[in-house]
Amino acid sequence: MEIINQNVIRKDNTLLAFTHLSQLLHYVTGFGGFIVPLALWLATRRTVEGMDEHGKAIINLQLSLLLYLIISIPAILVFGLGLLGLMGVGILGFVLPIVNAVKAANGESPIYFLTIRFL
Repeated sequence: MEIINQNVIRKDNTLLAFTHLSQLLHYVTGFGGFIVPLALWLATRRTVEGMDEHGKAIINLQLSLLLYLIISIPAILVFGLGLLGLMGVGILGFVLPIVNAVKAANGESPIYFLTIRFL
């Protein structure tokens, strides 16, 4: 007898932490901080325990940061406060993935504050 579809769900905290840290590719290469976590999430969301929750949190963060960036650019010309918004986006985009990578490595749920739940 042959098993055709065997769904094995494994626990891989290292992959979850790597998925969070892959968001930092924006700071290293200038791109890939959205594409790489999206590809990892889509490829492993059904086979890695917790990947669906972590992947949705990552995509929601990246989309929220993009929205805040788009809002901050015209706010520079209008209010001058857009510079604070740009600095906030840069800091949040750097610190939150590192904090949540440590949480993922310890088996905890991700906490991304100031994100809009798109997914």
